[in-house]
Amino acid sequence: MNTPAQQESQTQPEYKMSSKNLDFYYGDFKALQDINMYFKPQEVTALIGPSGCGKSTFLRCLNRMNDLIPISRVDGKITLDGDDIYAPDVDVVMLRRKVGMVFQKPNPFPKSIFDNVAYGLWVNGIKDKTFVHERVEESLKQAAIWDEVKDRLQDTALGLSGGQQQRLCIARALAVKPEVVLMDEPASALDPIATQKIEELIHQLKETYTIIIVTHNMQQAARVSDVTAFFYIGKLIEVGDTDTIFTRPKKKQTEDYITGRFG
Repeated sequence: MNTPAQQESQTQPEYKMSSKNLDFYYGDFKALQDINMYFKPQEVTALIGPSGCGKSTFLRCLNRMNDLIPISRVDGKITLDGDDIYAPDVDVVMLRRKVGMVFQKPNPFPKSIFDNVAYGLWVNGIKDKTFVHERVEESLKQAAIWDEVKDRLQDTALGLSGGQQQRLCIARALAVKPEVVLMDEPASALDPIATQKIEELIHQLKETYTIIIVTHNMQQAARVSDVTAFFYIGKLIEVGDTDTIFTRPKKKQTEDYITGRFG
């Protein structure tokens, strides 16, 4: 992975998503400053940095979740397949189908396991029962939870363990066939065994999806990602191949954070 400046000189089509000169504001407060990043297909990018550094804010910019905050605004450009996702004619619902999101805490609906996964399909007007059943099964298999729930699809999702609920939420995100999957600390509320399952799942999913994950766990970033980006006080300090970032970072701030001198 090259530096942002080097990346920009390459041809755009090899990138699934990009941000260029991105600034983000909460009212008058500038939470992100001049973020330039590029995300390749079938790669996992980890966003690391101390609390409040802007990494989750940046993640939510990528599928316009920050639009829900009235005082927020974006300057600069974010593209998906070369198209500006903040253009006036963009259908935000369609954007979020293409750029799915998994949140920090599992948030299953108080519905059956089946209905949780099928929900996005129904909302998008898909009524073919055979198709819906096939997509639900395929998504649960992709999320590595099918064998655990296949005999109780009509049971409430709230009866699942925390790790199972998170994998169910991943299945729900996958059901509408996104192209990019955003994960905001998807394992931070889980025990070590459930965390390991989520990490194994990320490795499998990157064969199909572009994945961008926010994590406070540096060991997790090192295990699951191809590319790591270090954020600090709203700025992208350094981005590169994960091995390089963790063993030979170019910036002292990155080295200080990774070695535990602050953060």
